[in-house]
Amino acid sequence: MAGPYTRSRRLPALACAALTACALTACGDGSGETGPPAHPAPSTSPSTSTASPSTTSPAKDDPAQEELVLRWRNTGGIAGIGGPGSVPEFSLYSTGRAVAASQGRLTEYRLKPDALRRLLAEARAAGLGRSHTVGSDRIADAITTVVTMGGATTRIVQAESQAGPEARFLKKLDPAAWPASRLSAKPGPYTPARTAVLAGETAGSGTVETWPLEPLGDGERVAGGICTLAPSKKTPAAKPGTAWRSAGKTYSVRLRPLLPGETSCRDLR
Repeated sequence: MAGPYTRSRRLPALACAALTACALTACGDGSGETGPPAHPAPSTSPSTSTASPSTTSPAKDDPAQEELVLRWRNTGGIAGIGGPGSVPEFSLYSTGRAVAASQGRLTEYRLKPDALRRLLAEARAAGLGRSHTVGSDRIADAITTVVTMGGATTRIVQAESQAGPEARFLKKLDPAAWPASRLSAKPGPYTPARTAVLAGETAGSGTVETWPLEPLGDGERVAGGICTLAPSKKTPAAKPGTAWRSAGKTYSVRLRPLLPGETSCRDLR
């Protein structure tokens, strides 16, 4: 017959065994049914409701890993701005690089990693991580600011007349106003290695020059024209009113610098 001393040694052993079994079940080692699985099931929410993974953890400053994380462009208006093949006003990438277009010039900025993370967090807080429209889309000739973030697209109609968080956040996407403390390098001109040449046949009643590069008619039809690629350093300036003769035909030409991550004419679609 076991005495008190024997019973006192068995009770701690039983308690220790029970605690060990409980810990294994709670940690979800695969043997228990009540703990969470080792690999959570993927979310079933639509891709437009959240930003892409690159918007949460900026990649290293490596062009090969560079991804577009945030962009905005103006479209519409009486003049029909922002049409196919136009350059977006602002593009931000996972490396912290930003390219802004203003008055026909492209300027490159470099955000520090912490500044990039804060900016993307503020964009999500402003609602840009989900697709929606701000304002009425029934206003004729309205200028609409189209913001893309990951898989989400936000349309802000007449942004200057809107008072919501989306329109307020747009003011933070003016890189010329970014303080130097947020930048890892001084701003400078953005010069792409290649340029897309968008050509369309024309009567050519004004000045006609000979196109010096690849025949304009040999490209593929994208962005409202026949697209070919050319080295930026060899591409002649497309002056207004100048037509170009190529392979026996006359063309008008628009030049579209390729932005980071763009490598072909198809990227302009």
